[in-house]
Amino acid sequence: PPSHNMSGKFRFSIDRGGTFTDVYAEIPVAPYFMVMKLLSVDPANYDDAPREGIRRILEKVGGKPIPKDNVPTENIEWIRMGTTVATNALLERKGVRVALVTNKNFGDLLQIGNQARPHIFDLQIRKPSLLYERSVEVDERVILSPDKTDSNNERVQGLTGEWVEILKKPDIDQIKKQLQEVYDSGIHSLAVVLMHSYTFPDHERVIGEAARAIGFSQVSLSSELMPMVKIVPRGQTSCVDAYLTPLITDYVKGFMKGFSGPVQVSFMMSDGGLCPVDHFRGFRSILSGPAGGVVGYSITTYNDPALTGSGPNAKKQPVIGFDMGGTSTDVSRYAGNFEHVFDTEIAGVTIQAPQLDISTVAAGGGSRLFFQTGLFVVGPESAGAHPGPVCYRKGGHLTITDANLVLGRLLPEYFPKIFGKTEDQALDKEATMAEMEKLGTHINAYLSSHSQSTMTVDEVAYGFVRVANEAMCRPIRNITEAKGYDAASHVLACFGGAGGQHACAIARNLGMKSIFIHRFSGILSAYGLGLADTVAELQEPCATNYSKDNLGSVMERLNNLTERASTDLRKQGFQEAQIHVEQYLNLRYEGTDTSIMTRLPDEKGEYGGDASKAFAAQYMREYGFIIQGRPVRVDDIRVRAIGTCTSVKSLQVPDAKGEPKPSTHADTYFHPGGRQRTPVYMLSDLGGGHKIPGPAIIIDQTSTIVVEPACTAHITAPEGNVLITLDELGHKDIGTTVDPIQLSVFTHRFMSIAEQMGRTLQRTSISTNIKERLDFSCALFGPDGGLVANAPHLPVHLGSMQEAVKWQINYLGKDWKEGEVLVANHPAAGGSHLPDITVITPVWHGGEAVFYVASRGHHADIGGMTPGSMPPFSHTLAEEGAAIKSFKLVRDGEFQEKGVREILAKSRNLEDNISDLRAQVAANRKGIVLMEELIGHYGLDVVQAYMHHVQANAELAVRDMLVELSVKHKLAEVDHLHSVDYMDDGTPIVLKLTIDRKSRTATFDFTGTGPEVYGNTNAPVAVTTSAVIYCLRCLVRREIPLNQGCLNPIDIIVPENSILRPHDTAGVVGGNVLTSQRVTDVILSAFRAAAPSQGCMNNLTFGDERVGYYETIAGGAGAGPTWDGAHAVQVHMTNTRITDAEVLERRYRVMLQEYAVRRGSGGVGAHPGGDGVIREIEFLKPYTVSILSERRSFAPPGLQGGGEALRGHNLLLTHDGRVISLGGKNSVDVGRGDRIRILTPGGGGYGHKEGKD
Repeated sequence: PPSHNMSGKFRFSIDRGGTFTDVYAEIPVAPYFMVMKLLSVDPANYDDAPREGIRRILEKVGGKPIPKDNVPTENIEWIRMGTTVATNALLERKGVRVALVTNKNFGDLLQIGNQARPHIFDLQIRKPSLLYERSVEVDERVILSPDKTDSNNERVQGLTGEWVEILKKPDIDQIKKQLQEVYDSGIHSLAVVLMHSYTFPDHERVIGEAARAIGFSQVSLSSELMPMVKIVPRGQTSCVDAYLTPLITDYVKGFMKGFSGPVQVSFMMSDGGLCPVDHFRGFRSILSGPAGGVVGYSITTYNDPALTGSGPNAKKQPVIGFDMGGTSTDVSRYAGNFEHVFDTEIAGVTIQAPQLDISTVAAGGGSRLFFQTGLFVVGPESAGAHPGPVCYRKGGHLTITDANLVLGRLLPEYFPKIFGKTEDQALDKEATMAEMEKLGTHINAYLSSHSQSTMTVDEVAYGFVRVANEAMCRPIRNITEAKGYDAASHVLACFGGAGGQHACAIARNLGMKSIFIHRFSGILSAYGLGLADTVAELQEPCATNYSKDNLGSVMERLNNLTERASTDLRKQGFQEAQIHVEQYLNLRYEGTDTSIMTRLPDEKGEYGGDASKAFAAQYMREYGFIIQGRPVRVDDIRVRAIGTCTSVKSLQVPDAKGEPKPSTHADTYFHPGGRQRTPVYMLSDLGGGHKIPGPAIIIDQTSTIVVEPACTAHITAPEGNVLITLDELGHKDIGTTVDPIQLSVFTHRFMSIAEQMGRTLQRTSISTNIKERLDFSCALFGPDGGLVANAPHLPVHLGSMQEAVKWQINYLGKDWKEGEVLVANHPAAGGSHLPDITVITPVWHGGEAVFYVASRGHHADIGGMTPGSMPPFSHTLAEEGAAIKSFKLVRDGEFQEKGVREILAKSRNLEDNISDLRAQVAANRKGIVLMEELIGHYGLDVVQAYMHHVQANAELAVRDMLVELSVKHKLAEVDHLHSVDYMDDGTPIVLKLTIDRKSRTATFDFTGTGPEVYGNTNAPVAVTTSAVIYCLRCLVRREIPLNQGCLNPIDIIVPENSILRPHDTAGVVGGNVLTSQRVTDVILSAFRAAAPSQGCMNNLTFGDERVGYYETIAGGAGAGPTWDGAHAVQVHMTNTRITDAEVLERRYRVMLQEYAVRRGSGGVGAHPGGDGVIREIEFLKPYTVSILSERRSFAPPGLQGGGEALRGHNLLLTHDGRVISLGGKNSVDVGRGDRIRILTPGGGGYGHKEGKD
């Protein structure tokens, strides 16, 4: 191929980022390319950065001045752009004013969302702000109607093939009045989402036509944007589109108006494809910026002969993209196809649209550095661009950029001089050194006081870099190891401004052998736009089994979509030979929620064109099992038509002549080895074939590459890219005495193992409870059963799992053999309540159990009095379901299915129980493999030593927090705090909290708490332990590892035979979900940290002998000393999600009548409490319904003078008009047309109302 552009015209690939705009131009004269970087916003000099970049390049090449508002287009072949305009507007909430149109009684649906809170340990719950300003509720309703009913309502077949019953058509005259009022208020952008519009879009279209007739400039219909089931993400997607598309339209108009004539402009979409400027929509634009970089590294790295070899033996390696910027790092994976996801949360909003699978971690060059209680901490706070790092001369904070500057890995003389007030100064190394020395002095004072070796400034700076590297490895492990890939078998493709300084260390951490850095790595997002193809995507919903009988109609629909998408590309000027189409079916096993977008395989390939075989193979690889005998469902059909564009040509560099010559030498720190005289090379001086052994630094226009010792950089011929190979290193010996840097690294590693176990469990499980509602926890334990690391899953499991592990160790002793996995759920054996089943596996080494891993999941049914195994009226454990003290689930590597079936014989959902138990075994297996790797790398003595160090560090953090709280509350050296609250039956929960500043300890004494009750609100002692650990972690207010160490300074006294320490045979199902919340409220009230929240989980179950459904319902959060309580959210000891309304109605014969915020239910105060919710469900067939709830007699009180919240109510509304109060705990048989209406409590207020400023 020619090495330059033969058209004689200019081509521009432009990445407009938040801070800088990068331009890569192909030009018709030597050197045939030009690179430009300019500020994205510089109103004093230009009004649009991309157009200004184009103007400057045309002017420079042409030699004639060009006016800023009349850029000539006759010599421009095309312009391609990626932009973060939409992303930043979403993050900063700077979109246009939007109104949401939805069903009557559902105006709050998107505000409530999935009801989970973003950060489980933040007492001040910050829910993302809404994108719409007001909601318009229209009286319209359809339901899915699988069976013909005796009603006279019209039934129609939806797009999916499902039958839809029209209960209420929209009154268009009434709707026009509602919309006119919205329009007159100044809102001209509308998002529309109605129940089940993914299959029945007619009513949305009618509303859309009416809105456009009124004059709304933007109308985003959910059924047109992404017709997939789940009303909340589909509704949020339409809001995103309505919020951002007008901004994009305005931006494009402003950009185009400065050109002299028409020009071909395309934009990068979130899925890695280009689209013409008039097709670019808000909801497809969110990853427009990073997508260019993914396309860039994918095409350049995956196909580079320097990595693959050439000829018949060429072998392509999968690639990890590593894009390190200022505030965050993006990681992704490419193995020949772009990996897409269809449900992504960005800026607190779930978006349904095909997007590249990019994981982001809050660690970048601008991540701030902290030393907290003996731990090196990097981020998540960022210094941003203003004030930025210390070296930016704006009075900033110490960051990773500063650490690299101290270590001599960033060289000010090669960095742009754009700093200081006059924006013409170099990086300020002196200021950075002074601040790092100050931090070093603080660190050394701590180390000396703890009899640890002190550190030099270099060692301190290097320590922070190592901790940042470990943080950035976590998301890479999550997209490889957690999905069944080996991270070490990948190439690391590094790009972005800051990545080159960390690439060698990160590849070394992950066991990778090679790193690829494109010569344009600093602007790869722009360069990648020049390599991208134009894409037209179409998708339709489906609801049919994948079978021979149905395949004909599915293929007919696929071929129709293929023709429509291809026609779209032909209209854009693509010839037939340039178009190829990928066809996909979104497949899942019946009864599960995990769908896989499966590409239709080639008929001549290994699957013989059978998509179900391709699906099964992908499912097996990702989840480790397939579900035999279960039908496969087609949820969606999708086509991706790709028009191959003229792309940028790779440029060639001259071959190497002689040895490379360094431009200068730097004094750079490496470990081990310390300061070394390090040669510095300019990339532009290096030729194809040059080899540069580490240590060395290579600098180009936009980035710095650090080649560490035992690494070699090769300049590839003829493209001039940088390929770094890593030599094998012997394992570094690390002592067992505590080192603060290693302490941070091990904290990350232990937590990463627990997180990956959780991901494995979520992926391999089948039930809605675990897979969708996330009602599970995974953790790692020491040889004594003490907690080492617990992924932040469910707070109620935090302290109780270690009790379960310790109990089994004591009970079984030497009878626990290698190859055996235990299962238990009995409260006397450290269980919480019976549905929570714990699976425990030892990590064996040298014939001894050296660690334990465990996973606990909530099973939807395990027998007992009522479907869902949450009986409101149980009095004994035997009535609540199967109780297992200790059973060997796996013996000699064999899963004991027969034994499990006997134990759980009375479960109403036995197949799901068995599948989920297998998933728990698989999650533990994942933890064991990762622990074995860690022990293999460092040695058992080191790993166990750091287990103790990590626990000691958590202990220290809690001791410091107790002293801080004691001083803050002006307590005496030894002083007491008191608190009491009541269960609805009048049972008191009493706490006397003693804090001793001298010994830095606390005693939680629950003496005076009421006796065991003849009911099920008794709580096993493990539940109280969990509540104490959770509250301590909330009060520490920073990231600390959650482990046994947290409890070392704590003494917990729980009286015998009380509601918090009941007999082995007592009913406990409500203790875990209700009493745990009361204990939490009592503890936080004693600390005066937050007013009581709704104090309940509102457990609703319904079912019959064949199906069971369980949900916990949100309520109001208590207010605090400086914040208002959040509305409609899960609080404290739970954080499970609610099932989406459309999924609920699709899976069960019910109809959600209302789901809304219960306004005015929070307590008043200087800071008011949060409001609860109203949830009303109508039953369309007979079921048994049970409610298990609290705060129906005693209202959630306020704190420090704040008002109490409203109590909850549970009502049965019968089909014949009766309204019956069910009280707090009840079970009732319902028939068709009966409804249950649940009003959940609010949260208490904080402080006197009149005291509010």
